[in-house]
Amino acid sequence: MHTITALAEKELNLFATVPPNVVQSIRAFRVTDLHGEAVRLGQHFLYANCAGSSTRQQVLTAIAHSFHVPKYVGKNFDALKSCLTDSLHKSGMQNGLLIVLEQLPNTPKFDKEARETLLDVFRDSADYWSEKKVAFRVFYSFE
Repeated sequence: MHTITALAEKELNLFATVPPNVVQSIRAFRVTDLHGEAVRLGQHFLYANCAGSSTRQQVLTAIAHSFHVPKYVGKNFDALKSCLTDSLHKSGMQNGLLIVLEQLPNTPKFDKEARETLLDVFRDSADYWSEKKVAFRVFYSFE
């Protein structure tokens, strides 16, 4: 199955220069195009818009709500990481995941350190899935 995914990605121009396991700024990509590629590749598409969030708790709650995962995932970074890795792995075979986090805040209660900690959760998750040869791409933007 991974061979088929790799072949499909070689034909894909949208991700021609994007590694299969990455956390990066959304830059020139449009959310609708990313969603279309996830569908075409048979990958899960998870989207969270964090506009209006100003604290770590609000950001985590917005992500948990948007991803339709249990509320406890919105309590702390460790719970989010566990959900994105072990829990998801135990739920069955994955063809890949494409995640978009839009408008991450830049506030005193969600400062650069908090943003980096959140992105580290997604980077660690990308590493986890890389070891399993499953694409895990995260695109983010800041307010």
